[in-house]
Amino acid sequence: MSQPQRGVIPQSKEALLKSYTKKLKDDVKSMLDNFTEIVKLSRIEEDSQVTKILQAEQDQYEMQVRAANIVRAGESLMKLVSDLKQFLILNDFPSVNESISQKTQLYKHMQNDLDAKLMTLRDELSADLYELEDEYYASSYK
Repeated sequence: MSQPQRGVIPQSKEALLKSYTKKLKDDVKSMLDNFTEIVKLSRIEEDSQVTKILQAEQDQYEMQVRAANIVRAGESLMKLVSDLKQFLILNDFPSVNESISQKTQLYKHMQNDLDAKLMTLRDELSADLYELEDEYYASSYK
């Protein structure tokens, strides 16, 4: 079996990234279209068959629906950002491996420092114990 090349994205991940791109474009387009329509609703009234009060109510309702659509698209974009962060965290193996390597090196360095300190402490204790034993066995109080 051949090893996957570095920098090449597997097909499932590529499809997922394409779906994210499509979702991004759709949500941004939805926000833009709805905002454009809200701006169009603020036009100067023309004479029409519908009474002015009914037209104002209809415009108000349409603005509320379009504003809700903008909010929905914004929430969808926030969910997309969250999904992208999760995708990056779960699929960014080189940086995860790099982080693990750095932590491993840090802990090995700390271990070597502690081992050296323990060896120094052992040697000092051994020397002190030797002196104490020598003093004890040389003393007249034994």
